[in-house]
Amino acid sequence: MDTWSQHLVPRDTGWIEVICGCMFSGKTEELIRRMRRAQIARQNVAVFKPRIDTRFSSDHIVSHSDQSLVSHAVQHATEIPPLTKNAQVIGIDEAQFFDESLVSVCEELANQGKRVIVAGLDQDYRGRPFSPIPSLLAVAEYITKTLAICMVCGNPADRTQRKTQQHDLVVIGAKDIYEARCRHCFEPPNE
Repeated sequence: MDTWSQHLVPRDTGWIEVICGCMFSGKTEELIRRMRRAQIARQNVAVFKPRIDTRFSSDHIVSHSDQSLVSHAVQHATEIPPLTKNAQVIGIDEAQFFDESLVSVCEELANQGKRVIVAGLDQDYRGRPFSPIPSLLAVAEYITKTLAICMVCGNPADRTQRKTQQHDLVVIGAKDIYEARCRHCFEPPNE
């Protein structure tokens, strides 16, 4: 949060924070940083990730810079609320792998007075909005857009370039399949 918004931290209510951007922009790293600060403040935390994402670990969220935090892997967003009874702060990584029900789950948790921090891609490999992030952005109190560095020219990057010819919306991968690109260097697929 910037200096101005630090003075507007809600009290006696819950809220939603969204960290979004392209791949390799530090979204998970920022989520881990916020969750660790909550732990240092002795707040009860619960961290979740989609079961489909097994790139680095099945029971941790892991950043591309090898930072990690223990998490619960869930198939559907609706599995999250029953696992958050004692949690004050809830972290959800790779939100783009959940369906739109994640939005109502996040609102339910925030309405219970919990701080909900969600990280995910805001654009898919075609450069189009990646659901459910646009809907989460609409209901979030705080939004952080992270940028990477373009792998072609070094400019600020906000797009994810898929380097393979796969056309499925969800293709799990890392540097082997994707790279960060700026607006100018991004090459949308011909579909």
